[in-house]
Amino acid sequence: MEVLRYAAFSADPGGNPAGVVLDATGIGEAQMQQVAGEIGYSETAFLVPAGDRRFTVRYFRPKAEVPFCGHATIASAAAYAQRHGPAVLHLDTRAGPVEVSTTVAADGTATATLISVEPHIEPIAAGDLSALLDALRWTPGDLDGTLPPRVAFAGARHPIVAAGSRQRLAELDYDMAALARLMAHRDWTTIDLVYPRVRTGVPRA
Repeated sequence: MEVLRYAAFSADPGGNPAGVVLDATGIGEAQMQQVAGEIGYSETAFLVPAGDRRFTVRYFRPKAEVPFCGHATIASAAAYAQRHGPAVLHLDTRAGPVEVSTTVAADGTATATLISVEPHIEPIAAGDLSALLDALRWTPGDLDGTLPPRVAFAGARHPIVAAGSRQRLAELDYDMAALARLMAHRDWTTIDLVYPRVRTGVPRA
């Protein structure tokens, strides 16, 4: 098995690193998970050929599988283009079908553009929100009342929770084990905690 290491979104050292296995035929889930853990990047993509420029893709973090990863998809397509030339790739992911087109410049730099699955947002169930706040050691009063918590989806699910103050974010002290259990149970890839820096409103008369 050949494991490639790419940095997406950059032509220079840096970018967003991802592992790529362009041909994962015959590799089981346990081995994929092991390889992802050894590489240590946030995600590693494993491509299994499924026809002309079509692949089944699995994405693994060092400790768990995730349904989709944008930067690992870009890295995979760039790696394919540098090995086999520019093409339109059709990827079957756990999140749904994803199309990626690639180009290769005269200097060998590969560029990839993807059409992701349809994004959407959804509410967080009351019980899940309660469990999330307990794990964060927050109370409902710590939330920004103008930005209710939501789950964002663009291939993977990410709860977005807005803090009511910068101090609340600065004093994070959460229960990592409880968060990990909740994320695994609800298939949440990350939890995004934000603080809105710019606020607008109608001035009082």
